[in-house]
Amino acid sequence: MSVKPKISFENLEVAFASKSDAELKKMYYIFATINNNLAVSLGIKLANLAFALKLPINGIMKRTMFGHFCGGESIEDCEKSIKKLAEYGVKTILDYSVEGKGDENSFEATKNEILRTIERSAEDPNIPFAVFKVTGLGDYQIMTKIQEGKKLSNEEEEAFQRLEKRVDELCEAAYKVGTKILIDAEDSWYQDILDKLVYRAMEKYNKTSCVVYNTYQMYRHDMLQRLKDAHKTALEKGYLLGAKLVRGAYMEKERERALKNGYPSPIQPDKASTDRDYNAAVKYCVDNIQTINLVSGSHNEQSNLLLTELIGEYGLAENDERVYFAQLYGMSDNISFNLADAGYNVVKYVPYGPVEKVMPYLSRRAEENTSVAGQSSREFELIKKELNRRRGNKN
Repeated sequence: MSVKPKISFENLEVAFASKSDAELKKMYYIFATINNNLAVSLGIKLANLAFALKLPINGIMKRTMFGHFCGGESIEDCEKSIKKLAEYGVKTILDYSVEGKGDENSFEATKNEILRTIERSAEDPNIPFAVFKVTGLGDYQIMTKIQEGKKLSNEEEEAFQRLEKRVDELCEAAYKVGTKILIDAEDSWYQDILDKLVYRAMEKYNKTSCVVYNTYQMYRHDMLQRLKDAHKTALEKGYLLGAKLVRGAYMEKERERALKNGYPSPIQPDKASTDRDYNAAVKYCVDNIQTINLVSGSHNEQSNLLLTELIGEYGLAENDERVYFAQLYGMSDNISFNLADAGYNVVKYVPYGPVEKVMPYLSRRAEENTSVAGQSSREFELIKKELNRRRGNKN
């Protein structure tokens, strides 16, 4: 069987085709700042202080960090980004990135906003997925108590029932309008309860097509087996498994809590183990493509190359609807745009929300970029190369 030649993520002309010279220079300064740990730490503190003092810094944020990593403050604000990405074959996931206040009013408000993203997805083939975090819809402390086997009060029971109802309402809405919905992974100490909600929804809505997707954080040493167990259950109960794979984003918090509470850390011993299990999970999903739909959420070039090779080996079309590549808006354009240019299904997570309310998201994004070995420096080097290439072409 012929296998398509390897794609190159070094084609910077394709990677940055959507960026004007001015936009590329702005990216240069943003990543130059992100590359500096001290500047990131100080910048986050100053921004949070400015918001606390109600200083008018929204404009500055929109021209810098917020403008680069977010689509806007509302769905309507994101329209320009949606259209621009679509011009280059890259699709969008509207990611409402506001962390609620943790009360019933904020949980309802978040649910209603996610319903709006589902409705918007139904109107546009360039928005194939909606997404939500279960902690935006209900109290994680109640889920933690259930996972620990503790008895809930009547009030907590009622609150958990409202959470269950919201999760089902969103999955049902996606099912009814014919779109797909991704449910983010969260902390290990309540992930089991979250999983039960997701698999219950899969059993209801994934009988004939894949609507609901769970997220598997491969930095957990038990996650590859959990993926396989979930697939076994799906086969037994007769529904399709929707699997979004990520490496993970809560590693330090997980280790600190395990140490503090005296239980074994759920985190892999090293990055190589995470990479090994991530790639094994990608292979497992494609090996079982008749019964698993895959979203590979990775900024790792080798993992993305592996998936293109597997698509070729199995003789799948590049744009087979059962397989998507996903990256974050504002990051890894060399991966996203080159994959899309080669005909693969690619989506960008496009976060949005009021500037001050998206600050926790932006803080994590900046800190992750500095902590992930080589991530921001890799982005920075690619931007410098493209600026030099363009200068050379003008001379």
